[in-house]
Amino acid sequence: MEGIYAFCVGLLTACGIFLALRGRTFPVVVGLTLLSYGVNLFLFASGRLKLNSAAVLGQSEQYSDPLPQALVLTAIVIGFAMTAFVVILAMRARADLGNDHVDGRLPEVPETPFQRRSGSQ
Repeated sequence: MEGIYAFCVGLLTACGIFLALRGRTFPVVVGLTLLSYGVNLFLFASGRLKLNSAAVLGQSEQYSDPLPQALVLTAIVIGFAMTAFVVILAMRARADLGNDHVDGRLPEVPETPFQRRSGSQ
């Protein structure tokens, strides 16, 4: 169980970092969202994964730590607000610049030999 959980956290983090390093705004937004999901799962796991444990003291012999749960709930709200802000920022950049590249410039595409021949005729 813990191995699968750790693998999922690592996979979400790796995919989030990979997408956050892309050149367009939509993959960056998705990457930041995946990265925040990975961090939320990591924070949640810091409270020790237990089955049939109450979050309230005195309800059962074993109890789970409520602090990571509160941190995750706070992180979900902050992550939602951050995602909404970045989406609005990306829409504004798209409207102002006319493209959705992160740096605002279109990448230069090298010409192929076929394009050079057809362009000279």
